[in-house]
Amino acid sequence: MNTTFNIGLKLKIVPLHDLLPILDKRRSTDHPKVVFTNGCFDLVHQGHVEYLSQARDLGDMLVVGLNSDESVRRLKGPSRPVSAQESRAMVLAAFAFVDYVVVFDEDTPLNLIRAIRPDILVKGADYSRQTVVGADFVESYGGRVELISLVPGQSTSNLISKMKP
Repeated sequence: MNTTFNIGLKLKIVPLHDLLPILDKRRSTDHPKVVFTNGCFDLVHQGHVEYLSQARDLGDMLVVGLNSDESVRRLKGPSRPVSAQESRAMVLAAFAFVDYVVVFDEDTPLNLIRAIRPDILVKGADYSRQTVVGADFVESYGGRVELISLVPGQSTSNLISKMKP
């Protein structure tokens, strides 16, 4: 494996305490529009790729909050995640349109959203504005919430059910 490439990917996977100074520095010089989304991203598929690409198109930087393994188990059940958080983070970091990946252990990304203060909070159109965690907070300082259409038939649950005998 190309070690330089691997190191580059790992630089995109950062703990929150390292991400915040990076964002502060960029905001003080470039004034980027920071886009934030989150999810389990257990088995990455076409729907995820299109969703993340469209999310990045809304701003200048895309930060992806990734549910930790423990968080995924609490949300999805004991058989999930299929892929460990390190693997899921590396796959997300490999996308050119993902600037940073930050793993979080809570059931919701609210603490991340409060710390990051994104300009744009993105979720899939299977949510409504009222059900997006952090929407009120982001809108309270002038940010906005965007819902992105999903690719029909593309879901991790569908993939997992197809794999079962």
